[in-house]
Amino acid sequence: MKIVVIRHGTTDWNDKNLAQGSTDNPLNERGMEQARITGKRLRGMGITKIYSSPLIRARQTSQIIAQELAQEVPIIYEPALREQDFGIFEGVLRSDKQYQAEKHKYFKRFKNGESFLDVAARVYPFLDDLIEKSEDEDVILLSCHGGICRMVASYFEDLDNDAFASYFVKNCEAKSFDVKKIKKN
Repeated sequence: MKIVVIRHGTTDWNDKNLAQGSTDNPLNERGMEQARITGKRLRGMGITKIYSSPLIRARQTSQIIAQELAQEVPIIYEPALREQDFGIFEGVLRSDKQYQAEKHKYFKRFKNGESFLDVAARVYPFLDDLIEKSEDEDVILLSCHGGICRMVASYFEDLDNDAFASYFVKNCEAKSFDVKKIKKN
């Protein structure tokens, strides 16, 4: 099976370089166009299902992509794929020194938010279950967020702290992971 993970299209907060987290912002016009282009690029991949974060920017991205695929593909809204809650840092410039310092404390929760460990505790079991119940020929699209893309990458690849911290996916950029299912006797 193949898992394709995509970060949502651009929002106004992305353009302003603000930490979005669980704040529910819609795509802007550029984000919608990015999703249309990405959907056309993904045609012919044989996508069988789309799992989407319930946040509006990921929902809009998955809906636009589904329209562009030129085939019927179900969209399942999955709470495990919502972006990390950055607590008091929601809406803060991503370059803010305090935000950057707190962001590198992986096991510590952002005040009024989540830690990276909290995010892994919901994303990893979702991926375990998805792989277990999927067929070898499935091509699954995950429409989600930058932090979730990073967490999915850490599930499939050995990332040290530096690689994890610097892992970045652009808006509407897709990353693919080939999954070899282990058959249990």
